[in-house]
Amino acid sequence: MGDMEDDDPECTAVASRAELNAALAAAAKGKKKQRPWIVIVTGSGGAGKMVRLDGELVIGRVPAAGFRIDEDGVSRQHAKLVITPEGAVQIIDLDSRNGTFVNGEKVTRCDLRDGDKIQIGNTTILKFSYQDAMDEELQKNLYESATQDGLTKLANKKSFTEVLAREVSFAERHGRPLALSMFDVDHFKKVNDTFGHLAGDHVLRTLAQIVLSKVRAEDIVARVGGEEFAILLRDSTTEAAIHCAERVRTAVQSATIVFDGKRIPITVSIGVGCLAPGQHLTPTQLVALADQRLYQAKQTGRNKVVAT
Repeated sequence: MGDMEDDDPECTAVASRAELNAALAAAAKGKKKQRPWIVIVTGSGGAGKMVRLDGELVIGRVPAAGFRIDEDGVSRQHAKLVITPEGAVQIIDLDSRNGTFVNGEKVTRCDLRDGDKIQIGNTTILKFSYQDAMDEELQKNLYESATQDGLTKLANKKSFTEVLAREVSFAERHGRPLALSMFDVDHFKKVNDTFGHLAGDHVLRTLAQIVLSKVRAEDIVARVGGEEFAILLRDSTTEAAIHCAERVRTAVQSATIVFDGKRIPITVSIGVGCLAPGQHLTPTQLVALADQRLYQAKQTGRNKVVAT
């Protein structure tokens, strides 16, 4: 009799409804944990970059924009994303010069759905999506692995090269100064030979933190070679860049770096190159200028800053 009851279609239907209701409840609960994000698919902002939408978010070229895209086809304040009282997410065009497009259609105001593609400017395509904590972590890890140096967690050379090109374009377009400092660790091979490569890695990680503590939040610090680094300083004159470089040099010289109970003294040599308003330099030329002055610093005694 027990077997017959287990096979009863009505009992099976009740069980199925209960399972379905439980699944729907679990799905609804999971959806509540998902949050809206914007991810760059293609464009100058860096593919894979994510911004979570917690409130109103302005997209545009101005530095103050919550999602800054420095591209000629993007207006200063191009569009904005808002969360409605009902919880929907809308994109609103801010009278942009070239328009805002969702899935290929030009819009002035549009409710966004999970997976919608948003075109801003000539080349930038964004994806709107809802992501849970696991999705967020995966996307973050993918982006960091593509843009960060694994050892120091600074920007890597590829990411730095992309940012440099954008910043040079921005500086020339708006007539703003831009400075680039290139530096490396003096006698780094001796550090590795004397203390070992693990100690050398510790020195580079510590150096990265020292430098980050001496620059502005908007400055870009990158590891561009084995022991070679770069600092990109927007809106910085030669004088301001020299002051920053001296802060870094002094901080590194006075730092107490200890590995395996042994103190490792280090110094850095720094070359400073600047793009003045009205001057034209390609990104490659600006790097070559700073590199040339770094070479001069090393050839004339090391542990110094050279800017002319």
